[in-house]
Amino acid sequence: MKDIKELKLLSMDKIIALSKTDLSKEVTRSAKNLFVLRMKKETWEQKQTHVIKFLRRYIAKLHTVANNNRD
Repeated sequence: MKDIKELKLLSMDKIIALSKTDLSKEVTRSAKNLFVLRMKKETWEQKQTHVIKFLRRYIAKLHTVANNNRD
């Protein structure tokens, strides 16, 4: 099972410092992880459902930073 530590999420300071390409790669990687976790939840393999909520909010933070850095 994936734990929050296993997802290797970045802190907010590191997210802000990312370039546009790295930020889009991080969004893609996180979205894939979210998809996997949702599928595991549906097949009753995922017992830690709080990880899904945490990852959704992390992706929202990534999108917020991406929208603010549209230079």
